[in-house]
Amino acid sequence: MDTKVRFDFEEVLKAHDCFPLRRSALTDLQINVGYLCNQACEHCHVEAGPKRTEQMTWDTMQKVLEWTKTNGTRLVDITGGAPEMIPNFRRFCDGFLDQGISITSRCNITVLFEPGQEDLVDWYADRKIRLVCSLPCYTAENVDKQRGKGVFGKSISGLQALNEAGYGRRDDLVLDLVYNPVGPALPPDQVHLERDYKSRLKTDFGIDFNHLFALTNLPINRFEHYLKGTGQLESYQHLLVENFNPTTVESLMCRHLVSVDWQGYVYDCDFNQMLTIPLGASSRKQLWEIDSAGLENTAIALAKHCFGCTAGAGSSCSGAIA
Repeated sequence: MDTKVRFDFEEVLKAHDCFPLRRSALTDLQINVGYLCNQACEHCHVEAGPKRTEQMTWDTMQKVLEWTKTNGTRLVDITGGAPEMIPNFRRFCDGFLDQGISITSRCNITVLFEPGQEDLVDWYADRKIRLVCSLPCYTAENVDKQRGKGVFGKSISGLQALNEAGYGRRDDLVLDLVYNPVGPALPPDQVHLERDYKSRLKTDFGIDFNHLFALTNLPINRFEHYLKGTGQLESYQHLLVENFNPTTVESLMCRHLVSVDWQGYVYDCDFNQMLTIPLGASSRKQLWEIDSAGLENTAIALAKHCFGCTAGAGSSCSGAIA
């Protein structure tokens, strides 16, 4: 197969009898409430940072809450940036909880030490919101290299505070961690890596957590810029293509999830959101312009970066999928 065809995700799916890729029933709503963040990590596909101004307004949040009332939403996954830094984030969460919807919040841990967030640990614990927290390694050198000087120390302190509140130690307070490779490589085996994390974090810092998710870095936005700058973009793209795993296709997150941006526009995943590829590659729509039941069996918008979710053991918001 020549290089041009090999980099065409649709053609590779066809070669493995996996095309067309269509949606199953919608179960999850992933909502990016804004790109403002107290960190500026080099692998961040959102290109989030302290200078970003995109933020979901309360008016948009209300429209999202109205939509979930009538569309059978069971779970919302709230992300950013650092979602906690967006005005009305807590009010937004309470709106979902009032509807009986479970919430996952993507927390970078260091936000716990930002001004005005001093009560955030207790606020999360009181509402039993599931936390998925970024920790790309259990050593200071690797974490600070990827996320910034001093981030590892703050992250350890934050995890210890979450443990003290019961996270990772009580059945109703779930604390999951996320691993991203520091450079252009596929994640190692998630099961073995989780075992190493649990051993090292418990021995070195007394930290407990539930599960580790090993995510693949997709070559878009900030990570793509890094790869271009170091001359590794083409070799990394080849790595992803050469490790395509057809058994991952059935469980891809885009089959059961819709990604919503800070303005309410919808996408098949948060990577498509960052590349502004609309839901199903159709006309751009906002969440309240669609019906969840009408999405089942519709086509999913695909592009070259999709190889990142299907390489090796696969990658989703919950880590490996194969």
